[in-house]
Amino acid sequence: MTTYTLSVFTTNTVGLLNRITIIFTRRRLNIESLNVCETERKGVSRFTIVIRHESREAVEKLVRQIRKVVDVLAVFGYLDHEIVFNEIALFKLATPLGGSPLNIKEINLDWNAKVVHWGLDYVVIEKNGTETEILEFYQYMKNWEILEYLKSGRVAVGKTEKGLVEYLPEHDWEIV
Repeated sequence: MTTYTLSVFTTNTVGLLNRITIIFTRRRLNIESLNVCETERKGVSRFTIVIRHESREAVEKLVRQIRKVVDVLAVFGYLDHEIVFNEIALFKLATPLGGSPLNIKEINLDWNAKVVHWGLDYVVIEKNGTETEILEFYQYMKNWEILEYLKSGRVAVGKTEKGLVEYLPEHDWEIV
């Protein structure tokens, strides 16, 4: 299976997420991760959607279908080598008295992670990186009691000279 990252630029409209995700449901495609945020253009949102599929033609058909949705301004599909991408994970670890101590120096330097909160009986560690890097760090973190673990969806930018919003339809876009 190949991983595809879709960047969908839209106007900020109520119900648009549902209209876009129903296209995936109809095609029986699973969304691996989804991130929605504002862009540097006022009123323009960006959906970053990650899917895995064996057929490039099916993904291209999906992209064409998404482009037909009212309020969708542009859709771009990428393979991993065409983008710069990252995810963020938070680990809440138990730190009971007498428990195995954390090696903060190793976490910072070897794993490029950082402590973002110290509690009385727990610590929260943040790790940024690719899905693989976060999974490797998760395996390391299993040496302690993981109270909570969560991971964001992918955020990505294309390896193009211009920003993707430069390819949006002509409009007098206000920069935020």
